[in-house]
Amino acid sequence: MSPILVRPVREQLEHDRVIRLLQAKYKRKFEVAINPGTEQTTPVSVGPLPWYPDLVLQSPARGRKLLGVVEVETAESVNHLEAMSQWAAFARLRAPFHLYVPAASVDTARRLCSDLQIAVAEIWAYHPLGDQLRFTLIQRLSHGADGKGAGAAAAPRRPAPSARRQAGDARGARASATRPARRAAATARRTRPGGTKKAKATRDTARTTSSAAPKAQKRK
Repeated sequence: MSPILVRPVREQLEHDRVIRLLQAKYKRKFEVAINPGTEQTTPVSVGPLPWYPDLVLQSPARGRKLLGVVEVETAESVNHLEAMSQWAAFARLRAPFHLYVPAASVDTARRLCSDLQIAVAEIWAYHPLGDQLRFTLIQRLSHGADGKGAGAAAAPRRPAPSARRQAGDARGARASATRPARRAAATARRTRPGGTKKAKATRDTARTTSSAAPKAQKRK
């Protein structure tokens, strides 16, 4: 339970019910520890003080690496003070922070996260359907799972220097491959009949010589 909030009994019962349902949901992938009600079983370190999120998601492997924290709110606890205290603290963790709120409080939760710049990996809504509770994903970060970025799209990155060098080498190789073909085409144009001034001058000289020979014979 939040240190700054005392919920009505009915809301607290609903809150703890949601926690246990989520424990069953997340235990398929994680080792899940819970802190329902006033229990303080599994803490996480945020700064110098321990905090007790409703669910602590850990790696099943030895070492129990922290992989995420989950906080469940009720209509009473979706407020500015709770967001500044708990949500902001959990968002500073290196693990993703997941927030569950009643369906009627979704807009308020999103506005608080936006105004206070709290990066939440996922925001879920829950609502009763008969005797059961249903969970709906409302918002998810568009990049990464580290709880950073507040859903903003990742900026396009410039190619790494090695990639730029490889691209330059590829362009140089293509240019080198086309040079012999260009030289061969130029040579063919120079050797083709009528292709150069020198060849044309040679033909003109031959014509002049052949036409002058009969005139010399007549003068004899």
